[in-house]
Amino acid sequence: MDVALATGWLRAVAESVAAEADELTKLDSAIGDGDHGVNLRRGFTAVTALLDGTAFTSVGDVFVRTGGTLISKVGGASGPLYGSAFRALGKALPAGPSATLPDLATGLRAGLEAVSALGGAVPGDKTIVDAYRPAVAAFEEAVIGGAALPEAAAGAARAAGDGARATISLTARKGRASYLGERSAGHQDPGATSTWLIFQALADVTAP
Repeated sequence: MDVALATGWLRAVAESVAAEADELTKLDSAIGDGDHGVNLRRGFTAVTALLDGTAFTSVGDVFVRTGGTLISKVGGASGPLYGSAFRALGKALPAGPSATLPDLATGLRAGLEAVSALGGAVPGDKTIVDAYRPAVAAFEEAVIGGAALPEAAAGAARAAGDGARATISLTARKGRASYLGERSAGHQDPGATSTWLIFQALADVTAP
């Protein structure tokens, strides 16, 4: 992954979030504050402005500064969570204009650990983690198996999508949705859904 691909991925995320903002808000209205789509759209609009106005020389810096932007611009819990994930991803990458697939796998794992540490969520809590963890595991498995980036990214996106859909039957144990108890079951988690959008964007920009 070079700087151009890193920024292309983030632009694709911004486009996807903008397109799906209403759906994310609808999901969040059922079990949360109803602002997930609006908040993420605002955050990634700011990320797009960052990308437009910055000449990056390091892939890691792209993600670190993206994370900082999300933390400062996105309200609610999602700003710190996604911001910390991207910052951890960037900090885990080696300095320089490109990163290898194993580097990227390590960075994605670091992002997951940052999210888990900040929110205290584990698989089954009906959160971002339910999509993020299987996506990282699929990406790592593909890299170990010698896959190229398009295949690894596609596998991660499929796993994230499966994880997001699996949250429908779960009862929330973290975040605002946990206040609903059993009533949170039957609704897809908005954070897991936006996590899938992020990984799907990577699959889209790397597809042959």
